Amino acid sequence: MPDSPGRHRVVIVGAGFAGYNAAQELSKLAGASIEITVINSADYFLYLPLLPQVGTGLVEPRHICVSLLSRMLKVRFVLGTVTNVDPRQKVVTWSSPEGGSGQAGYDRLILTAGSVNKLLPIPGVADYAHGFRSIAEAIYLRDHIIRQLELAAGAADEAERRARCTFVVVGAGYTGTEVAAQGQLLTTRLAKRMPGLAGEQIRWMLLDTAPRLLPELDPRLSRTADRVLRRRGVEVRTGQSVATALDGCWVQLSTGEKVPTHSLIWCVGVRADPLMDGLNLDTNRGRLVVDEFMAVPGAPDIYACGDCAAVPDLTRPGEICGMTAQHAQRQGKQVARNVAASLGAGEARPYKHHDLGFLVDLGGLAAAANPLNIPLSGPAANLVTRAYHLIAMAGNRTRVLAEWGLNVIVPAEMTSFGLIGPGSVPLDPDQPRSLPGVAAPQPSRRRLAERDAEPGGGQRQRGRLVELRSLMPGAAQQLKPALGPGPDQGMMQGQALGGEDDMVPVAVRDQERRRASRHPRQQAQFPGPAGRVGDVRDTQQPGFEGERQQAGLHLGA
Repeated sequence: MPDSPGRHRVVIVGAGFAGYNAAQELSKLAGASIEITVINSADYFLYLPLLPQVGTGLVEPRHICVSLLSRMLKVRFVLGTVTNVDPRQKVVTWSSPEGGSGQAGYDRLILTAGSVNKLLPIPGVADYAHGFRSIAEAIYLRDHIIRQLELAAGAADEAERRARCTFVVVGAGYTGTEVAAQGQLLTTRLAKRMPGLAGEQIRWMLLDTAPRLLPELDPRLSRTADRVLRRRGVEVRTGQSVATALDGCWVQLSTGEKVPTHSLIWCVGVRADPLMDGLNLDTNRGRLVVDEFMAVPGAPDIYACGDCAAVPDLTRPGEICGMTAQHAQRQGKQVARNVAASLGAGEARPYKHHDLGFLVDLGGLAAAANPLNIPLSGPAANLVTRAYHLIAMAGNRTRVLAEWGLNVIVPAEMTSFGLIGPGSVPLDPDQPRSLPGVAAPQPSRRRLAERDAEPGGGQRQRGRLVELRSLMPGAAQQLKPALGPGPDQGMMQGQALGGEDDMVPVAVRDQERRRASRHPRQQAQFPGPAGRVGDVRDTQQPGFEGERQQAGLHLGA
């Protein structure tokens, strides 16, 4: 990437809440002497708190996204994934979605890479569970829920009907609670339209090893959410979690109970982006250690904030800020001011926030909120929650407001398009998923960094279940070389329907080898806070709220 001589170069890695707001704020403060570059794996900013409403069809996916190109006119945008940072040479290396690569030099670097799904060493979870962190995962979940009820309505076997009508959500933080709440309302609406499900119980289970729902929030909000969910029939199981998930049709709980289900939704929490592990800098629970100005000690000219940084919480001495969208948004703006100050514009200030309350959307007219520490529930809390959403969104406010209004008058149309298969949204970010005809997100940063070190340049494909739909002409002939060398090549089973050039469903699977090879690596990489591996409860105690996935609303100033 060519550099502009005589200008200070500021590179921002990531465009989530922290990165997007840092770029916007720095654009306002920067003069002609500052050049801003944003590197992100997607060309949009995602408003994550409304993702549960996308997953249940209440809001269109594009309406919670805004284009980075149209909103950051003074910023140079690079579509790619950062794979390496060289603090000595002050160079960032990135990889493009189509295999290209490039480098960008910097005078100041802002790391806002965000977070990814946190996996625990539970057998079968990486194979059969699905996370809830992206647009693709939300769309897949909506299609999956609809498809399960449609299949259940036509199933003759009672056991199969029961399994397809059972949905298990693991993790009762913000995201898990909202997914269970919105999902239960969705299945209730759908069941009323399906005569084949008349009298059938649609079972939703919400599991968490913590002693109560939303353990990081005020107990009054927790009790409100618990009361609403139980009244709707959701089975709230505190002090429990999943111990095993096998064959995609049942899970075993930590109590020993076996639950037949085809739907395991993983909302346990998040961890800092793996890029932080390769920087050779101090980390705290995987998050980069920074000072109160969000500068990285021992690494001049590098700043970090958001989920990937352990920003000190000055309102709670000795603690770090939680991994919430609201912290990331405010930190992004402040780090931009501090970077501008380091370049001679303004004065640097430490990050300090003041809590104004929390908001949790429970679907329909139900919500739990405590703005300004005033406890609210029901329609009043729902009104405050949605008003805050509209204020906090980066765009598309009118579209979202119109959808909310239309949903009151005319129920949303629910159809399953099946455009995103399970292989495109694996819970394990290192699982290969690049085949002809399958839309695939980019590999993780760790996978990109390690790919060149593998035999054959990382072309070998691990065993997995792959679905190919609507392949282009000639795809059947391309399939064998696309899989590359390795034992998987001899395990293909395919049958042409309507001609091999039209559609080829292919199953490629070796679950036992994958399970044996994946979980040791997860155990080595994701130990519990106390150093123990495999003790799920250690990683989900209320004291570790910073590691939970928190897509709800945390108000503050």
